[in-house]
Amino acid sequence: MLDLTVRLLAWVLNICMPSPRGRHRAATAVPAPVPAPRILPPPCRFTERLDGEARRLIRPYVLTPDERRRQRERRRALCLATVGIGTGPRRIHGVRVGAAR
Repeated sequence: MLDLTVRLLAWVLNICMPSPRGRHRAATAVPAPVPAPRILPPPCRFTERLDGEARRLIRPYVLTPDERRRQRERRRALCLATVGIGTGPRRIHGVRVGAAR
């Protein structure tokens, strides 16, 4: 049964896509691959060595105690806002804001 299926499939494929014969067959030859262009590495950006002693080490992510307190207040206000509690600033545009009633 398998042999019959294979022969039937080969016959249908020959009808649908006939193989080229004669001088047309030479036109289907695969052309030689074109060599890829050579890519040069980018030029070196830094030619001098960096002196670690000449520069002061600064860690910009280190916050002062006042900045840390303000950041903590902002985060607390955002966390409380997710559950519907409004904790706004005490002053808006320099005017003291009273508690909502």
